Amino acid sequence: MSGFATTTGAGVPRPVTARTVMLGFAAGVLSVLVVLQGALWLLNVTGLVPLRPYSLQPIPPFGVPQFANQAFWGGLWGIVLAAILRRAPRLPDLLFGFAFGAVALNIVVWFVLPAIKGTPYFGGGDPKRLATAVFLNGSFGWGAALILRWLRNRA
Repeated sequence: MSGFATTTGAGVPRPVTARTVMLGFAAGVLSVLVVLQGALWLLNVTGLVPLRPYSLQPIPPFGVPQFANQAFWGGLWGIVLAAILRRAPRLPDLLFGFAFGAVALNIVVWFVLPAIKGTPYFGGGDPKRLATAVFLNGSFGWGAALILRWLRNRA
């Protein structure tokens, strides 16, 4: 069972609250800064990817460092994950978190962002790049769900 979502006495999912939003944002940011960047570091030191964690490369249009940009978007995705887990109490949170990251985030990365930025769809079709995206985004989702579980029990 989920360590985060709960129901009312009648088995009806509880509504999403400001607490859910705050915890979701915090869990998403922390997951990017610790879990996703840690997974990226692991892939980098094993030689599987040339990308380095905590990239300071400026992201247009505001020139924010890449890792800070990822942390902000991770916070927004954390809110979505927290809301889903709050409303669906029977979902196993860690498994769903990984699947959420691996599927939902990659749909956006592979289809929505290329449409906006004019870059190749589906990561250019490179299998190594696709597998890396599934691993990293899945790790983010798993980490966010784990941190949500931890925060919920302490906040």
